[in-house]
Amino acid sequence: MWWEQAIQWFEAEDLRRRLSPGSPEGPYLVRDGRRLLNLSSNDYLGLSTDRRLLEAARQALEEWGIGAGASRLIAGDRPVHAKLEETLAAAKGTEAALVFSSGYAACVGALSALTAPGDQVFLDALCHASLYDGARLSHARLRRYRHRDPAHLETLINRYADRKGRRFLVTDAVFSMDGTLAPLAELVDLAEEYRLFLVVDDAHGTGIIGPEGRGTLHYLGLADRVPLQLVTLSKALGTQGGAAVGASSLVEFLVHRARSFVYSTGLAPPVASAAIEALRLVAAPEGEERRRHQQDLVERLKIGLASLGYAVRHEEPAPMLAVLLGSPGEALRLSRALEEGGVVAPAIRPPTVPPGTSRIRLSPMATQSFDDIDSALAVFPPADNRRRERKAQ
Repeated sequence: MWWEQAIQWFEAEDLRRRLSPGSPEGPYLVRDGRRLLNLSSNDYLGLSTDRRLLEAARQALEEWGIGAGASRLIAGDRPVHAKLEETLAAAKGTEAALVFSSGYAACVGALSALTAPGDQVFLDALCHASLYDGARLSHARLRRYRHRDPAHLETLINRYADRKGRRFLVTDAVFSMDGTLAPLAELVDLAEEYRLFLVVDDAHGTGIIGPEGRGTLHYLGLADRVPLQLVTLSKALGTQGGAAVGASSLVEFLVHRARSFVYSTGLAPPVASAAIEALRLVAAPEGEERRRHQQDLVERLKIGLASLGYAVRHEEPAPMLAVLLGSPGEALRLSRALEEGGVVAPAIRPPTVPPGTSRIRLSPMATQSFDDIDSALAVFPPADNRRRERKAQ
């Protein structure tokens, strides 16, 4: 069958993916009886197994049950949903928030609701798939500008200035496969100058970047100049779900038009309750300590890998970094060597990243130690050794 032929092609091109069940999320995972250091998690602050989140979820479980049972517009709305949205809006400094079942659903739902045929959507070439999918669903005209290149964006804006319809500018705040930030100050200026509606997805900044973990836009002092932020609860907040935050009228519009909200069962009440507790913790002094320690771990990795001769991509204060390799096979070989040495760090390959840029993505957790990082660095072979091995082959 054709799908079997596709799988054979994936295998031949070193692009085949496999699920790898393990123990519950944490600083270490257990796979096939082996204890492995987890350097591949988005649970940057280590909150997914925090006892306080577990207790908040347990209490909600007893009060509300496991699932919401229906769309929130039918019979699935619970007080815990409204409380979570109020907490998110307060954290982000906006009037309102709307919670979705996932970050992906928030991006797809918001963009497909806001944009329409005849509109133009300018997106960074490396925006997350959910942002592209949302824009495509609306049948708006997509304009891709070169990655993190405001000058190219301005060229495209002027090139298509005579086209009718509304204009939107969409970007990630943190590019999670690179460990880099968008040039947000320049993008905000361009959006204001040319009257583009700016949408920023801060999935990998919320909870881990900025004062009280309020996100990348607050870190840069730009939050009040961005009309719509998209966030996820499944990264630094350690739970599940996503949200759109902005003006109350904008959120009300999404309640009516965001299909991934209207036609989805409401977020599970235990998860919503745990997310509220996570937001409390990241805003507390303990949250600041965790953020600082996580950044220190990233810096230790960065320095150690550079000393081994690796090409490392990272900008502060991104909570992850990328070890650039090139081919899918090269990334797979290093990933397997790391796992043999006790470190989980999967290969990142196309289509997640552009062809020729396969890599290892590393994201320490605040619940890990400097000794953990040093033990991981000890498993990496010097980059020069790997180059000699490739020539010998």
